[in-house]
Amino acid sequence: MPDFLNINELDLPLIERLINRSLALKQGAKSNSRHLAAANLFFENSTRTHSSFQMAENKLGWSQILIDPQASSMAKGESLLDTLKTLKAIGVDVAVVRHQQADWYQDMVQNKGYPVPHLVNAGDGNGQHPSQSLLDLVTIYQEFGHFAGLNIRITGDLRHSRVARSNAEILNRLGARLTFVAPPQWRAPWFDQYGHYAELDDDLDQQDVVMFLRVQHERITQRENQNFSVLDYHQHYGLTPARYQQLKPSAIIMHPAPVNRDVEIASDLVEAPKSRIFRQMENGVYARMAILEYVTAESR
Repeated sequence: MPDFLNINELDLPLIERLINRSLALKQGAKSNSRHLAAANLFFENSTRTHSSFQMAENKLGWSQILIDPQASSMAKGESLLDTLKTLKAIGVDVAVVRHQQADWYQDMVQNKGYPVPHLVNAGDGNGQHPSQSLLDLVTIYQEFGHFAGLNIRITGDLRHSRVARSNAEILNRLGARLTFVAPPQWRAPWFDQYGHYAELDDDLDQQDVVMFLRVQHERITQRENQNFSVLDYHQHYGLTPARYQQLKPSAIIMHPAPVNRDVEIASDLVEAPKSRIFRQMENGVYARMAILEYVTAESR
């Protein structure tokens, strides 16, 4: 039975099928999914991912088992693995989990005891964010119809971004040409294998996609937060009106959100004609429907 934990564990033909299925669902294709039950366990705050999975489950006609991890037996010391075994025992088919621990799912994958539901990774620490990667791929493919040869720049807090980690690897596999922009303290050598570092203004007029990342104040050090200057960051690493004008007409702007307006992107540009930020959110529902269909394919 499949899980959906890391998009880069999937082969490219399967990823292409998931992209096409997402777009088909958006265009009105009917799902053949039978009535199943999902539990969404979010140990970190979330608006988009949490509500997007809920909407995807609603559109599939599934039941939702509502669990607040802070008010569950996990607050009494029960392990996540035992909680998932309990959910499987009472009939839950899929567990969507966001956790602050990177690779939270390793114990579940290696579990040799009582079974657990199909697992969907809704974000693990600064590790992976596979459903965000899929919706980003859907958005780029919807715009350009391909990935090979596209110039894509990922800008911002790379060190702490699970979105950047997921996207860098998969976009490189799909043939995109990647460059990365980040303050020196938020660079990570891990990205060197997928592209190279640049300044934001370098060849900005040649970029097809410019993806901005949220400054993750909850993950950076207290000293970094104390020394952080909104004005300096925006001038050096943010999308200003002047930079927006440098973009070629066909270029698009992306951001996984939430957006810190006037930090990563000037407020007036969040909904500018080249912005696809809210389209990403729209596409996320259908991408997550495709993910839920995929992990339960053998259950239908």
